[in-house]
Amino acid sequence: MATLSAAPAHFRKELEETARAIVAPGKGILAADESTGTIGKRFSAISLENVEENRRAYRELLFTAGPELKNYLGGVILYEETLFQKDVNGKAFADILREQGILVGIKVDLGTVVLPGTDDETTTQGLDNMAARCAKYYQAGARFAKWRSVLKITESCPTPLAIEENATVLARYAAICQSQGLCPIVEPEILMDGSHDLEKAVKVTEKVLAAVYKKLSDHHIYLEGTLLKPNMVCPGQDCPKKYTPADIGLATVTVLRRTVPAAVPGITFLSGGQSEEEATLHLDAMNRVPGNKPWALTFSYGRALQATVIKTWGGKKENVAAAQRALLVRAKANSEASQGKYTGSGANASASESLYVKDYKY
Repeated sequence: MATLSAAPAHFRKELEETARAIVAPGKGILAADESTGTIGKRFSAISLENVEENRRAYRELLFTAGPELKNYLGGVILYEETLFQKDVNGKAFADILREQGILVGIKVDLGTVVLPGTDDETTTQGLDNMAARCAKYYQAGARFAKWRSVLKITESCPTPLAIEENATVLARYAAICQSQGLCPIVEPEILMDGSHDLEKAVKVTEKVLAAVYKKLSDHHIYLEGTLLKPNMVCPGQDCPKKYTPADIGLATVTVLRRTVPAAVPGITFLSGGQSEEEATLHLDAMNRVPGNKPWALTFSYGRALQATVIKTWGGKKENVAAAQRALLVRAKANSEASQGKYTGSGANASASESLYVKDYKY
């Protein structure tokens, strides 16, 4: 009897090759998939109007940062608008990235909505017509996708309902992606909001990831053609007890060993509001944890790769080259961290500024 799989036989090899290429040694992901509203907040901080041409110019800055970029990035996640945009010379961004050997990804969820009857816990919407959208994105050059589900830690959350609902939605999303040839990045983010300690974060993250992989199994997901994008296991933003990067690294690797199958090629962490430097130090610490780690441990950062970049750019053409250098500094730092080789090359005052936003939405 044939093994059931959400991934058609003709896509399985490509799905696995995509996943492995994204997390090749020293490589990770630039998450440049901010919605129009979210990028508007970033532009507001530099007094820049949120219009399509400014969004296009900023993404061009990122994708043309220099020949070294391909050494640090295996993939870039785009917002739908960006997937169909072109550089100033009329060349599609997807082609610019592919010619550098950087795989193109696409955000496919349509944001969160509140689960009625809960303490403002959420689920994520966007499954309707998603197969047709995925087919369109594949034709446009995308080869992987991302979907963000969000949970929070309080005295009563996450509830079994929220865990079950979000795990199911992630599995449905992953199945649709694989059916259309897109490698799904599965993102169950547990927010940093709250005062919980590291031990509580370990317990909750373990429970959430176990539920997610049970649902992925139930939905016949081809794990070799997937990636996981979890939160690092960190205490709440308001926790009075302070932990070292080594503490965070060990806690995170411990949870992953207990929950993530070895068939998964890689784990691409979100930064979750940590400062640029914190996100790098914590990733480095994970990769220094001794013992078996059957998956690549790397980055899928948005704010933690772009905060200094956008501040340096300021919306001005004369600052583009300096902003691109800032991107390469952070990308190189995280490339080193993904191999457990970071020695502080990206440390500076800007990189240490907190990027935390309560109840973060994008």
